[in-house]
Amino acid sequence: MLSSLDATATAELVTSGRASPRELVDAAIARIERDNAELGAVIVPLFDEARAQAQHPSPGPFSGVPILVKDIVATTGGALHTAGLLPLKHAGHRVPHDSYLVAALRRAGFIVVGKTNTSELGILPSAEPPAWPPTRNPYDLTRTSGGSSGGSAAAVASGMVPIAHGNDGGGSIRIPASCCGLFGMKPSRGRISLGPDHGDINGGLVNEHVLSRSVRDSAAVLDLLAGMQPGDPYTAPPQVSRYAAEITAAPPRALKIGFATRRLMPDGSLAESHPDCIAAVAHAAALLASLGHHVEPVEIEALRDPGWTPNFLAIWVVGVATELDDAARTIGRAIDPREVEPLTWALAELGRLITGPGYADAWRWLRGATRRLAEYWTRYDLWLTPTVTEPPPPLGTFQSPQDDPLAGIFRAAEFAPFTAPFNATGQPACSLPLYQNAAGLPIGVQLVGAYGREDLLFRVAAQLEAAQPFVHAATRP
Repeated sequence: MLSSLDATATAELVTSGRASPRELVDAAIARIERDNAELGAVIVPLFDEARAQAQHPSPGPFSGVPILVKDIVATTGGALHTAGLLPLKHAGHRVPHDSYLVAALRRAGFIVVGKTNTSELGILPSAEPPAWPPTRNPYDLTRTSGGSSGGSAAAVASGMVPIAHGNDGGGSIRIPASCCGLFGMKPSRGRISLGPDHGDINGGLVNEHVLSRSVRDSAAVLDLLAGMQPGDPYTAPPQVSRYAAEITAAPPRALKIGFATRRLMPDGSLAESHPDCIAAVAHAAALLASLGHHVEPVEIEALRDPGWTPNFLAIWVVGVATELDDAARTIGRAIDPREVEPLTWALAELGRLITGPGYADAWRWLRGATRRLAEYWTRYDLWLTPTVTEPPPPLGTFQSPQDDPLAGIFRAAEFAPFTAPFNATGQPACSLPLYQNAAGLPIGVQLVGAYGREDLLFRVAAQLEAAQPFVHAATRP
């Protein structure tokens, strides 16, 4: 069944002659046309372009494999590009060129069949922008698929395509991976170029990569995307060997792994995660221990500093204001507050209140906190947490009413407190689908490595996947 295969197995069908690129593309399009009205994952179909490309795909390692691209940051030349904004949609905004990432995917043989839904400007952990219908979780249509890469996650989890692009500025790959039972790796800062249109975004909070059905797909694609491009302001340290080689390498030595399930509250106290998320971490910890690793509970003191939230938000809100201003320049007119969500406008207004020295001070604090946090990884190899603090919540959970425009962001902070700190520090982190609750909903766990250590994360993730193969129960025939 094509819909149950990962990208590597799908590519092998072409290599072996058992399927042609056109057959794979037509099958993906058929699944999208059948299921998308219900799921709301794909917002910009590129079916004619995909069929044309399938006639002469690039002869790369993923030749003929269908893929979807998230509708924010990465650009697909000539396609509608909205970042979840209604004004850009109404203006028919298109970018004439592929981003470096999309160009690299095409060189590898991937065929872009469409673009996927995201939250407005990628702000919230649910793909429910005013510009498009909401994306629904294929495990439960009343619940979110996560965000902001929610469209990509729903598409892969349901079997529309075997793999899809995503990006992560506060958890936007890892959160939907958790909600939809997928593997999602946020690479180290600077690992994948954001060019040619961006050097970095929000000072380096945003990272590109994919959501996948297997660890091996994520590793193989990172091999294709990693590396500095001309004009990039910085790059992550080079990997000595290929990431794909980590999947088949000998199991890692016995590692020292800490775990925690409690989140920081505004008053500096700690609050427990949902019982299902605690159970998911306990299950992963036991599995790691059974594989020979030393696993013990560890609260990282540096993460208990109440300065994390205000300083992260200072950077974030300036980014929202910048993106809204850029959208206004793109369409040649000011954006009216009524054209965006109350939260988006409120964050942008806060961003305009941050002074230059205030912005610099926020980054100075985060850089210092990064050094304090890094001390943990001199004593431990990895840190294990819930990816999110509760099962996938109902659609509408993160909406903000007009009279309380910041409600959505505070609710999001309760839902995903474990992901954003590692966007600030630049460390790699991944979400693994190792647990489902009694209702059959996926509950992901997060593993965090030291900066530049995607290799170790991939090796341990592959070890876990081998010990407990990932189950994709939402896949449709």
